Amino acid sequence: MTDLTRLGVKAIRDGVRAGDFSAREVAEAFNAAVADAAELNAFIVTTPDHALAAADAVDQARAAGNELGPMAGVPIGMKDLFATRGVQTSAASHILEGFAPEYESTVSQNLWRAGAGMLGKLNLDQFAMGSSNETSHFGNVASPWRKAGSNAAMSPGGSSGGSSSAVAARIAPAATGTDTGGSIRQPAAFTGICGIKPTYGRCSRWGVVAFASSLDQAGPMARSVEDCAIMLGAMAGFDPKDATSLDMPVPDWEAALSSDLRGKRVGIPKEYRMEGTDQSILDSWEQGKGWLKDAGAEIVDVSLPHTKYALPAYYIIAPAEASSNLARYDGVRYGLRELPDPGSGAGTSGSALQDMYAETREAGFGDEVKRRILIGTYVLSAGFYDAYYNQAQKVRTLVSRDFERAFEACDMILAPTTPTASFPLGSMNEDPLTMYLNDVFAVPASLAGLPAMSVPAGLNPDGLPLGLQLVGRPFEEQAVLDAGLAIEQRAGFTAAPEKWW
Repeated sequence: MTDLTRLGVKAIRDGVRAGDFSAREVAEAFNAAVADAAELNAFIVTTPDHALAAADAVDQARAAGNELGPMAGVPIGMKDLFATRGVQTSAASHILEGFAPEYESTVSQNLWRAGAGMLGKLNLDQFAMGSSNETSHFGNVASPWRKAGSNAAMSPGGSSGGSSSAVAARIAPAATGTDTGGSIRQPAAFTGICGIKPTYGRCSRWGVVAFASSLDQAGPMARSVEDCAIMLGAMAGFDPKDATSLDMPVPDWEAALSSDLRGKRVGIPKEYRMEGTDQSILDSWEQGKGWLKDAGAEIVDVSLPHTKYALPAYYIIAPAEASSNLARYDGVRYGLRELPDPGSGAGTSGSALQDMYAETREAGFGDEVKRRILIGTYVLSAGFYDAYYNQAQKVRTLVSRDFERAFEACDMILAPTTPTASFPLGSMNEDPLTMYLNDVFAVPASLAGLPAMSVPAGLNPDGLPLGLQLVGRPFEEQAVLDAGLAIEQRAGFTAAPEKWW
């Protein structure tokens, strides 16, 4: 029999429908692969029984002649930001360790309804705050990739690093991710897979642990553009429980996929040619232009003049929203509770509750989360709100207007996903600002709420994957997917990491 763990979403779904293999056989194969890859630390919690139960339900439905859903028989990894009923949802933090929700997130429920099963909860940067997957309370995630001639553990990107590592290592055919400032696209680029952040509001945020509410958006991560289109179709949809959810039909992105770009114009933003970008990234960008031109597209130059201000604006807006969202974790209602040492004298002056808050948050949050809470609280404080937060929101508006004007001249934009390929774990921990620069090409589309996708473009001289990013107009995921398919077909990216785990 074919090695089932080599198959993607479409191949598994179609194979189960045709009776080439059972959904249970698929689930068993991936459960075994997950158990064999513990060294990657991609999963915080594994749920083999969930995967098997979902598979058995699909097999029974097929035997009864019932119609199967678009994800029928496909076991996936679930990023540990999505609430899963009865299964720990920790956001990779100590403060939520052991929390098992009594409810299911809308996105995960949509996927279960479509026939998917859950292999487990995937590791991530704590509360989705990070670009390397090194801030998790449960330890670093390792990329399955290695630099040529080196055994150094490489970053799988962040925050969806558990998702990207699992998909690239072939221990999950697909996974959910969330993207606040690039956390689907950057890890996808680092590990040689596809990942799409849809238009803000396409996927419900209900039941997803919040980082920055005006930016957070769920999306799929898989090994092909078509698999992403299938999974996104299952994830998306209007949700009355989410005030920011888009009340509009979900297109059949899979059925409409086409790599014929004749009549389309692709914009190349001059501001994305930034100092410090690796030459291999710039070379792949040039190659990407050629691929899209070969697919029939016209290449045009566009300008996004406020690009250089997007990153600093993001690192004011996102921490501000995080400081508000994370105020709920206080040790009172759920999660961790730490009490002051009775011998310390704390709480004797009527401040016991405040002391409990302080002890709980000190123990429960990691350094990066604390850093962003402090930044956010500072920029929202009296005397600084206008100087920082309001100014950042004005910059956000300017960034959005840049895209609106650019789209008058083009249908989509092609840019690098990241300024570099993956880097060794621990190599950027000394300076948070250096780490933040990983998001420089991804953040603008997030601030504007636009659909954006990363597609593998090849390997650099060190044998590490490189990604190209496509950004589309609001609600035009189809154009992004089509252009991604054109790149995928011409890049012919079939490289896979050599197993070391």
